[in-house]
Amino acid sequence: MNWALPKRRAAAPPSNGHIIQMRAIRKVYDTGKIQVEALRGIDFEVCRGEFVAVVGPSGSGKSTLLNLLGCLDTPSGGDYLLGGEPVAGLDKDRLADVRNRRVGFVFQNFNLLPQLTALENVEMPMLFGGIGRKERRRRAVEGLEKVGLGDRIDHRPTELSGGQMQRVAIARALAMEPDILLADEPTGNLDTSSGTDVLSLLEELWNQGSTLIVVTHDTAMARRANRVIEIRDGLVVDDQRTSTARDSAASSDGTAN
Repeated sequence: MNWALPKRRAAAPPSNGHIIQMRAIRKVYDTGKIQVEALRGIDFEVCRGEFVAVVGPSGSGKSTLLNLLGCLDTPSGGDYLLGGEPVAGLDKDRLADVRNRRVGFVFQNFNLLPQLTALENVEMPMLFGGIGRKERRRRAVEGLEKVGLGDRIDHRPTELSGGQMQRVAIARALAMEPDILLADEPTGNLDTSSGTDVLSLLEELWNQGSTLIVVTHDTAMARRANRVIEIRDGLVVDDQRTSTARDSAASSDGTAN
């Protein structure tokens, strides 16, 4: 399927090109009786424009890492820099602004509001971001058209297939033109055909310049990423770059990755 998406406006990168830098990140959950160490010293960097698949068994710490990356949770120790800025120094209002403007989220269960139409769901982050009604509507319509749902803007989630709901969720995640798109098992609740469509959309977004970090058990998605990081027992145990269509094209042009 051909997703015709224009190149997204990108923020100026820090001098080293990293949008994400994590150093010795730990996360400990205190249940009252015992402490569970979900992450045990993660070192993790991502450059702008990368498509990173994070893989590993259940309970390895993948989703915990994604929550920290998206500022949905805070680490117990270590340093996290987002666009060169220490996240630990941000107050609650600044963190909320980061989640709204700089990070787009796509969840396995879609997290759409059932009482709202597809258009209204896509408008939600822009409403919280203070964007005016006319501009919200224009961008929401444009976003739904870009993910192939221009004829479903007035449909509610119950009137959409799983694949269509996930595409609405992706359009919503992109509404604020975030620096990073984070996805937690985005094909986990989809049939094979719908999952393939969502994979193609994510890959096209990457080809157009988006930075993607995807937690997945889907080997097809991991193969499409240009970098695969494996986490086990709260530690990075493998970090490999893969051969992709974009890498091959760059090589044929004589440019380095």
